[in-house]
Amino acid sequence: MLIPIKEPIERFGLSKRSRKKTLFSKVGVVGCGKDGSVICTAAATNGMEVVFLEPTQEKIENSLNRIEEKLDRRIKGWGLTENEKKVIMGRIKGTMDYSDFKGCDFVIEAIRYNTLTGERLISERKEVFRRLESVVSPEAIIASNVTTVIVSDLASELEYKERCIGLHFLSNVQDSQIIEIVRGLETSDETFDKVCKFARLLNYQFVEVIESSGLVSVRLFLTQLNEACSMLMEGIASTEDIDRIMNVGFGHRQGLFRIADRLGIEKVVKLMENLYEEYGHVKYKPSPVLLRMYRAKHLGVNTGRGFYKYDEQGIIIK
Repeated sequence: MLIPIKEPIERFGLSKRSRKKTLFSKVGVVGCGKDGSVICTAAATNGMEVVFLEPTQEKIENSLNRIEEKLDRRIKGWGLTENEKKVIMGRIKGTMDYSDFKGCDFVIEAIRYNTLTGERLISERKEVFRRLESVVSPEAIIASNVTTVIVSDLASELEYKERCIGLHFLSNVQDSQIIEIVRGLETSDETFDKVCKFARLLNYQFVEVIESSGLVSVRLFLTQLNEACSMLMEGIASTEDIDRIMNVGFGHRQGLFRIADRLGIEKVVKLMENLYEEYGHVKYKPSPVLLRMYRAKHLGVNTGRGFYKYDEQGIIIK
């Protein structure tokens, strides 16, 4: 005699009232420039619904095009299919309205740098945090993609400071799947643990970094870059040869000068000025080489000229 199999059918029902919500089912990103598009792409690729905010429809379209280009490069490298790309793009939505972040259980501020100054003003980022708190639930996590800004400062005017945290995606180094996770002074253990789970869901490694200006990655990179610029000034070696030593000798994927060009010389200079102001150590003071390039608007890939010259696709001209 066959014994009928009994299974709970509640999860197949039409009602969602008692259905448990999946953690990070919907993620928000404020700003979808270079950093924001990396976050959006990673989250959507790993099954999350993503909504990003930009101030104009034109910037929304540009951001979606940027994400498509990332996915197209993966298709060319046999890392993705066209159908998978369509599914990923279907999970991503652009908006100009903060109210569309309702229902997000995690929102990351990644507003664009000013293209002239290389800055992301603290006042603007604090305003983003305030507007997000007025929209999302008290349980939702609010994060910032930080480098030299202290997350406790950004969260200082919020009611629920314990749900604020800092992240740093190393977006300027291709395929660098690691995140620095930064607790604020009042960040709760629960918030930290959830963000660690978020990193795992993205298949990223992560490290906990004590709240400090520059974190680990930025401080190491900028001091090495300053030293490399000193070698250029002294005529010890050429740009290409210094990068080659880093590539071949130390397993560095791109080299210091190529990363600086991708990041943007205006951002590099501003980051160094922030660290010099914070720590007062001469090792963070921008090299005269960087300052000359900044004043001449030789800002890297975006302007076609930095330490190297680039074509319209951002490929180095030999």
